[in-house]
Amino acid sequence: MGNSYAGQLKSARFEEALHNSIEASLRCSSVVPRPIFSQLYLDPDQPPFLPEDVKPKVEDLDKELVHRYSQNGNLDFSTNQTVNEMEDEEEDEDMSDSSSPPIPYSQKPAPEGSCTTDGFCQAGKDLRLVSLCMEQIDIPAGFLLVGAKSPNLPEHILVCAVDKRFLPDDHGKNALLGFSGNCIGCGERGFRYFTEFSNHINLKLTTQPKKQKHLKYYLVRSSQGVLSKGPLICWKECRSRQSSAASLSAKPNSSVSPSTTPEGGSANGYKSGFTQTAPLSLRATDVANGNANGGRNNVLSSTASRPMPHSTSPSPGCAAGDQASMSSSGPPKKRHRGWSPGSPVPPPGLAVPVPTVRPLARTEPLLSVPVPQSMLTGILQPQPIPAGETVIVPENLLNNSGVRPVILIGYGTLPYFYGNVGDIVVSPLLVNCYKIPQLENKDLDLLGLTSSQLLSVENMILLTIQYLVQLGPDQIPLREEFEQIMLKAMQEFTLRERSLQMSAQCISVSPGQLPWLARLIASVSRDLVHVVVTQNSLAEGISETLRSLNEMKHQQKLPDYVVAICASKIRGNEFCVVVLGQYQSRALAESMLTTSEFLKEISYELITGKVSFLASHFKNTSLGDDLDKLLEKMLQQRGESVIIPFNGDVSECVSSQEAIAMVSTQEPDLDVDTFQIYQPQLTVARKLLSQVCAIADSGNQSLDLGHFSKVDFIVIVPRSEVLVQQTLQRIRQSGVLVDLGLEDNGTAYQRAEKYVVRLDNEIQTKFEVFMRRVKQNPYTLFVLVHDNAHVDLTSAISSSLSHGEPSHGLADRVINCREVLEAFNLLVLQVSSFPYALQTQQSRISSSNEVHWIQFDTVDDAASEDKLYFGLNEYSKSLQWGVTSPLLRCDETFEKMVNTLLERYPRLHSMVIRCYLLIQQYSQALMALTTMASLRDHSTPETLSIMDDLITSPGKDKNGCGHMLVIRVPSVQLAMLAKERLQEVRDKLGLQYRFEILLGNPASELTVAKHFVTRLKTWRGYEQDDWIPRTYQDLEGLPCIVILTGKDPLGETFPRSLKYCDLRLIDSSYLTRTALEQEIGLACCYVSKEAIRGPIVALDLSEKEHEKANGSENDSDELLIDLDRPQSNSSAVTGTSGSLADNGVSSSSAADKSQKQAPSLNFQTVAHSSVDEGTYPSFTAGETMKQECDSLGNQMASSTTSKLSSLSSVSQTFRWPAHSAKDSKALHAALPRIIILSKAAYCLLSSQKSGNLPSSSSLLPHADVSWLSSLRPLLHKDMNSEEQSLYYRQWTTARQHHADFSNQGEASGSRSFHPRRLLLTGPPQVGKTGSYLQFLRILFRMLIRLLEVDVYDEEEINANHTENSEITQSSNDHWPDIEIFSKMPFDLSVHDPKYRTISPVYTEQLSRVKQETSKETKSEEPKKRETVSMMLTKYAAYNTFHHCEQCHQYMDINPAAQISDSTLHAFTFSSSMLGEEVQLHFIIPKSKENHFVFSKQGKHLESMRLPLVSDKNLNAVKSPIFTPSSGRHEHGLLNLYHAMEGISHLHLLVVKEYEMPLYRKYWPNHIMLVLPGMFNNAGVGAARFLIKELSYHNLELERNRLEELGVKRQCVWPFIVVMDDACVLWNMHSVHEQSSQSLEPGGSSKNVSLKSVLQHIEATPKIVHYAILGVQKWNSRLNARKAKAPFSRCHVRDFILLNIDLTQNVQYDLNRYFCEDVDFNLRTNSSGLLICRFNNFSVMKKHIQVGGQKDFVVKPKIMVSDSLAPIMPLQYVCAPDSEHTLLAAPSQFLLEKFLQHATYKLFPKAIHNFKNPVLAIDCYLNIGLEVAICYISSRPHSVNVNCEGVFFSGLLLYLCDSFVGADLLKRFRFLKGATLCVICQDRSSLRQTIVRLELEDEWQFRLRDEFQTANSSDDKPLYFLTGRHI
Repeated sequence: MGNSYAGQLKSARFEEALHNSIEASLRCSSVVPRPIFSQLYLDPDQPPFLPEDVKPKVEDLDKELVHRYSQNGNLDFSTNQTVNEMEDEEEDEDMSDSSSPPIPYSQKPAPEGSCTTDGFCQAGKDLRLVSLCMEQIDIPAGFLLVGAKSPNLPEHILVCAVDKRFLPDDHGKNALLGFSGNCIGCGERGFRYFTEFSNHINLKLTTQPKKQKHLKYYLVRSSQGVLSKGPLICWKECRSRQSSAASLSAKPNSSVSPSTTPEGGSANGYKSGFTQTAPLSLRATDVANGNANGGRNNVLSSTASRPMPHSTSPSPGCAAGDQASMSSSGPPKKRHRGWSPGSPVPPPGLAVPVPTVRPLARTEPLLSVPVPQSMLTGILQPQPIPAGETVIVPENLLNNSGVRPVILIGYGTLPYFYGNVGDIVVSPLLVNCYKIPQLENKDLDLLGLTSSQLLSVENMILLTIQYLVQLGPDQIPLREEFEQIMLKAMQEFTLRERSLQMSAQCISVSPGQLPWLARLIASVSRDLVHVVVTQNSLAEGISETLRSLNEMKHQQKLPDYVVAICASKIRGNEFCVVVLGQYQSRALAESMLTTSEFLKEISYELITGKVSFLASHFKNTSLGDDLDKLLEKMLQQRGESVIIPFNGDVSECVSSQEAIAMVSTQEPDLDVDTFQIYQPQLTVARKLLSQVCAIADSGNQSLDLGHFSKVDFIVIVPRSEVLVQQTLQRIRQSGVLVDLGLEDNGTAYQRAEKYVVRLDNEIQTKFEVFMRRVKQNPYTLFVLVHDNAHVDLTSAISSSLSHGEPSHGLADRVINCREVLEAFNLLVLQVSSFPYALQTQQSRISSSNEVHWIQFDTVDDAASEDKLYFGLNEYSKSLQWGVTSPLLRCDETFEKMVNTLLERYPRLHSMVIRCYLLIQQYSQALMALTTMASLRDHSTPETLSIMDDLITSPGKDKNGCGHMLVIRVPSVQLAMLAKERLQEVRDKLGLQYRFEILLGNPASELTVAKHFVTRLKTWRGYEQDDWIPRTYQDLEGLPCIVILTGKDPLGETFPRSLKYCDLRLIDSSYLTRTALEQEIGLACCYVSKEAIRGPIVALDLSEKEHEKANGSENDSDELLIDLDRPQSNSSAVTGTSGSLADNGVSSSSAADKSQKQAPSLNFQTVAHSSVDEGTYPSFTAGETMKQECDSLGNQMASSTTSKLSSLSSVSQTFRWPAHSAKDSKALHAALPRIIILSKAAYCLLSSQKSGNLPSSSSLLPHADVSWLSSLRPLLHKDMNSEEQSLYYRQWTTARQHHADFSNQGEASGSRSFHPRRLLLTGPPQVGKTGSYLQFLRILFRMLIRLLEVDVYDEEEINANHTENSEITQSSNDHWPDIEIFSKMPFDLSVHDPKYRTISPVYTEQLSRVKQETSKETKSEEPKKRETVSMMLTKYAAYNTFHHCEQCHQYMDINPAAQISDSTLHAFTFSSSMLGEEVQLHFIIPKSKENHFVFSKQGKHLESMRLPLVSDKNLNAVKSPIFTPSSGRHEHGLLNLYHAMEGISHLHLLVVKEYEMPLYRKYWPNHIMLVLPGMFNNAGVGAARFLIKELSYHNLELERNRLEELGVKRQCVWPFIVVMDDACVLWNMHSVHEQSSQSLEPGGSSKNVSLKSVLQHIEATPKIVHYAILGVQKWNSRLNARKAKAPFSRCHVRDFILLNIDLTQNVQYDLNRYFCEDVDFNLRTNSSGLLICRFNNFSVMKKHIQVGGQKDFVVKPKIMVSDSLAPIMPLQYVCAPDSEHTLLAAPSQFLLEKFLQHATYKLFPKAIHNFKNPVLAIDCYLNIGLEVAICYISSRPHSVNVNCEGVFFSGLLLYLCDSFVGADLLKRFRFLKGATLCVICQDRSSLRQTIVRLELEDEWQFRLRDEFQTANSSDDKPLYFLTGRHI
């Protein structure tokens, strides 16, 4: 305020006022200008000097500014003015005045030849700040560098040097008229006129040049020496004129406008020197934005949109609504002509300028339609002010009444406020509730409404009054609560409308009834709600209220709320609420500030010394003694000695040397957690992994997992030193760096730091290094973990505009930068306990990519875990346990003290007052417990008991362990103050070795006193000298107070020894869900099961029952209180922690111990008693619990006096472990922490009304988001986190400064989710870090597994059954020579290891093999087959999980073209075997139609094209490939693109009809051959049979077609490939030439493609003479073996080339389920056809767990009960017509299974007797491992094994045909007692067969030997007969 217009300046001011007045009257047609004298002399009295307001020296300011810039925002000098980028809007002010045209200004032309470029001076030198920011500019003394703005270069600032005498001081005063400046560019000096100067620097103005308008900023140098834009130049009282001494101009927050950080604007947090209070920060965007959401932090809107006078517009009031905020002032202009449309600065008012502008009425409803800024000009126009529409705020209102009224905008228009506007606050809290939005019909239905326009204004007024009446004395109106009330009212109206069928109009209150109805409702409020009704305008009602408040006597009782209603005939009803309640008005005003704002406000109050009154109040103790003197006295009394550090009472003293030297003698049983991954963490890690797989499988090509072979990561955490160390510790302990192969064992410890980065100024460089790694390693999958992702959500753009804290917007810059979004090998995992702000309508994370922590619904789910999670919900539920010492408490005594102080200091922020009181409470408690017992009555019992527990617990044992207390003080300055004060008190009381006091500041590391570090090291057994505690967990066991500061708790984990969380400072400023819950999150932890089930009701238990209760505690269920147990009576008294008695203190003084309670316990004492752990440290459940109580009698009040001996507020029912050797078990019980809350927070968390969620969950989820609509459904208690996420995504929207705000498509559907971004959410401290580290580990394992494949690795079986053939080919031959090959004998033995359990085929060699009878009979469990893991190569066959660029087209994952692009064709042919026509269906994709021939009309499928034998195309294989597949639509290896090297080939999938849709979905680009429905239950034989039949039929068709074109029939290619869907890799083996015999034989193999294998085999000379060609099955011993013949004539399977021409008459058995290929090979060979196996190729088969030819689960056809024992194979057959359980399985399957297991019954003579095999004619069936089968073909000319002299031990006839005759059988000889089994289709054919084959001649049958498979007759059972050879 400087020299308050002393001396000659007075006249200058007069001239200026005169000048203004004349000019204004000339220019302004509509507004009558104020007379000059009123402008000059009607200013309010200047307040007296305040030292902090004296203008500092400019140089000092400069230094301070630089200092501020260089401190990373750690010093928040809080005024945080909302200088709303005014310069931009002011530019237009002269051009855009709507009411009068601007006076044209003609500029002098520039001199000849001079430069006229914008941004350069006429001498052509650059003046732009961007060019000069690094230059050293010399300026004369007394000059300052300032920035000018040119209208033509809005984005640039021009640098000028101006004499500071012509610039204003920080109050806009004392600037000399005129100008003196120099040009920085060309150095020209001495411009005396601003006009001349503006010409020289080429401003090119169209209006009169004025320094006030064009010189905008001071320019300051940052610590790096960069010149940058500083604060605005404060022209002409631009900020405010102080209204009264203590109002303190520089404190915008508590005055009308808290310094909001406007969404588009800037918040300059400079020292109070420059800009004194916030200007009117009416944000242009928000005024336009009718929806005005959320409104938590925006304050005043007096620019309420409103219907014009006489207009009947329905639109509710206040368009600017809750986002426009107005402050106490704005700079007056020279010309008084209202606001220019774009300018947020008000014109001068009476004393303090307030806007005289109103937005025009908007006739359309105020929907949430954002209006572009350009439309603003149409909305704001100056209007004349009618008289009676203004309210003059009385002088000294706050001083006189002690209340700063809050005006809640209601419906209609607020008047203008003049005068002392700093003493009122206008809040838009409820304004959106009255602006009922238009909803879509689906939303209306959801809410149960018919229309959203149901409530009239009268109804809204009455609802408001009713709501205010029912609010408790310590509650403030909550927007969310009122919205639900409005919604319920609308629902009621809707119901009534429906029942009465009348429109809502009939229900509305008439304006005449309104006043008396309103008064009637208010009358029940015990005078707390008044109603004031006026006729003309709201201004009358408000003025009257303020006047009566100002004149009120101090004894008078104020109402809490005054509802002002204006019942105007013309405009309809309008209303607003004036909040006068001491508590309510302050809480409302404070809750309007964001956390950053109120912290700045607090630091401002501390810096400017406003707290000095308060501080002096607390200099004395409650008894009135001077605190410091007392402490000094105690220090002197104590002398050199200090209180013993541990193992002794607080009354014992030792010398400080002894204290330092004391070492704990016994190892404490510390629970220093080793890193362990628990089951829930594993489950969540797997959920994350499966979500990553889902992204890879989604088909949008955003992630190709097959591409990566390594995982790397980086963890980004908020700015918290402890959190960084904690994350590092977890990474080191988990060993993840070594597991991922990122670091070696030795270096991992040091190198871990590279992987954790905190969001501070250095992040840019570290992050660039990381992104370089991402770009350089395309085959590494990087995971960017953003931990605590909810902490900084400011967008980079808004933070750079607002000059906010430097750390703001960093996360956005990193996480949302383009490189991160585009990197294909980078996954972003955002981790948060409070993800609500990431779940808005603009969220960048798809809701399907959210992974939520698993919910334990019941305690039983977690039965396996020994600890249970105890979080927010459990704390809320614990209030119903009814225990004497609840876990959540509210310190009522403390609250009462706070309220008294708040009334005394109305200008201070309540947190400052709370903090000072808290410091005093803890100081006094310490004194009371050590020296001054008289102070006991003056400490709240809660504080006393905490301190007592803290300082006595180390005294109880020999190692000095104790508890931790966390006091949460969000403001860093207050926290430092608290730490210093408490430390001082502690040290003077001699407790410095007893417990530590630490400051938990996120910005710095922990500092622990040396002797405590030594103690910690001793406990842990650490030897190394340099160990220091870096995380809070390192403090496990240390008795200490941690004063935790910082804006948010950042997810730091506390040790188990944390016992108390003091959150008494967290009050109504924390009215968002995230803010409140993250504070409670500090106390969340895992607790032992016993702790949750343990509390005992301390009610109606007499002494005897106590003993009983404890004896049986573990097994008596009535005593165990469950989490959901309803509240018991005891908590009616104490559960709310309202009573003082239960908060007693266990004191260790002997005098108190004598006050034992007599055995007769009255109700009250028992209800308030709890066991004193101080006296009975080792109390365990088994011992007798001795009850100690105060003799309270009925004098509950006196319980606060020193008699409070043993009432311990330690939650005894939880038995916080008292440390003693005997009770080590109790020590391990992890217990829930005890939380002490402020009243406001307690009410929000304890409101378990109707079992809803704690009502904290219905609050606005986060300060950076806003509700989409005031009408929305309630968040339900039963909603799990997924449903809550969907709710928030539907009903919340990001604010303008939120990083996601920019993620808005034009249409709501076009919002872009980032495809590779995941969100992991889970409650605080639940173990998310461990789970994402585990996720990295299993992701890596999976990538390795994706590159590997498990293939069967089994040696061939029956190697000793074969004879070495003499005839071999040279091992160098590539192809078999048909001459040599046809002379080789066929090896009948099966060598495939898959068939190790089937019956061997009889050969002459086999008869010589001695089979041991000692072999164990085959167990039911098949032996696990051996597999080995192989790396996939580029030639592998793949399943659906493989995605890559090359085979993208082949797979055709184009969702648009999924099924429509393929066509279905029927193909019919007749089969002689089936004796009927078969109709197959082909599904042919458009792209594959070239492989087929269609009829001329193009509709009918005629045949599949076949090549010619003579074709030589290197880019194709000739044979069509058929792959039968079942149950493996995802896992079958049907992608042959890479195996075929991308060349053209014809591949057909053969699938069953019922599986066709699945295969078609996963393989849309494959040709499918669909088997007829009758084969849905058939085995693999049917598929092979039909493939062969179809192929032969097609061969004939093609021969006919090509014959017409002149091709010979035998020239058409007759081969097809039949391949399993598990063939994965192919190898070629070459044999080394041995130089000498002694060397080990061996060879090498290399991986080759399927194409090269097929092309090689297809090139075989005379290939058409071979029936089947195949390759061997791979095993790892193939190379090591002796050189084998290159070709074998033996069984082949899995992968065969089949000549369908030669094998025309050999069929697969279409009924078979097992061994169909052995059977087929034997038939083919017996027909004299050649089967050739290429031994220099092998195929690897993948072990696939699902699908394929798996067994049926055989169940009874009619289920009797679910729990049937499994049915054994021997029950698969039964006697015909018996009562046997019939089974639901195909008869053929039952038969084959039965034969495998019935060997001992059917062929007893054949067991282990290979000399006498069982004779099987024309078939091979597996009849058990112990029996050999001799296969004989009945066909004439067939090749059979030599059976000379063999006696058979059995005969198996299976569905034999006419070739089998009686004479054939007579050729064979059988042992006596050999058995026979004849199998036929039905009973009649069985009888006929026996007769036809004359079996009864040689075999004996009995009636009871006839059987059938156990099917019902509908399922056509097979019949068989057994008999014995005579």
